[in-house]
Amino acid sequence: MNKVERSEILALGPYEQIRERFRDRVIALKRHRRVSLGSHMSLVFENHDTMLLQVQEILRTERISDESGIAHEIATYNELIPDCGELSATLFIEYEDETERTRMLGRFASLRQHIHLDFGSHRATAKFGTHFGEESDRIPAVNYLTFSVSKPAAAMLRDPSASIALVADHPDYAVSFALPPALREQLARDLDE
Repeated sequence: MNKVERSEILALGPYEQIRERFRDRVIALKRHRRVSLGSHMSLVFENHDTMLLQVQEILRTERISDESGIAHEIATYNELIPDCGELSATLFIEYEDETERTRMLGRFASLRQHIHLDFGSHRATAKFGTHFGEESDRIPAVNYLTFSVSKPAAAMLRDPSASIALVADHPDYAVSFALPPALREQLARDLDE
């Protein structure tokens, strides 16, 4: 998949002129790439456009206009764009009650071994990105994941008879969600890029 390039980044003024249309387009795209994994987790499969939006928005929010700052943000978000044979996603752990959220983030410290994409009998276990200052006794509420997908598993995305599911099998949170056809098609295209 193509990484975000400096030539794609608009200066703050020109970005403001197209921001609403661009955000609306990418938000609509993300809606189809979001999966609810039970009532307290959701996952968004990322791609070039979702990361381009993130870069533009952080530059806008932080008012970053110097070349070194722009290069830093591009490099940071490009790490989240999957390489060949990979899918990447952002996992959100969502508890409204702060006390319950704190408790569950501690209980989910071992979640890193328990999020998978199941392609029939083939399992791709998520590799969690490392956060600066991450604590070993709890997991952050936002996590960046990468799934390595074999060519046979990737081919299954286009086979409507194949069973493909996003699975959490943590002792405190076990749920499975079958990926819908539209998302499977998008993920197959991601793997082709």
